[in-house]
Amino acid sequence: CGDCGKSFSWSSHWLRHRRIHTGEKPYECPECGKSFSRSSHLYRHQRVFHGGAGAEKPYRCGDCGKSFSWSSHWERHQRIHTGEKPYECPECGKSFGRTSHLYRHQRTH
Repeated sequence: CGDCGKSFSWSSHWLRHRRIHTGEKPYECPECGKSFSRSSHLYRHQRVFHGGAGAEKPYRCGDCGKSFSWSSHWERHQRIHTGEKPYECPECGKSFGRTSHLYRHQRTH
């Protein structure tokens, strides 16, 4: 790559990488118009945001029946039922179920 010096074995990988520098996003969602640099990102977007009732959500909560497209979202959801709060503030010891909630809290110190 002439911009950053990164090397690639495959020209297709180099072409995909070039989009980082050019900002090109050739894959557009026909539903909402949002554009993506990779077709896999468009596919994921369509599955999660435009799947409606037929969205692929194979991860189902055994406690409440809510379904999720991603295992990481299902795992995070489980904390609602278990009460687990693994993210602790090093300053005051208060715990949170999500890192984003811990970060928001830390701004108050």
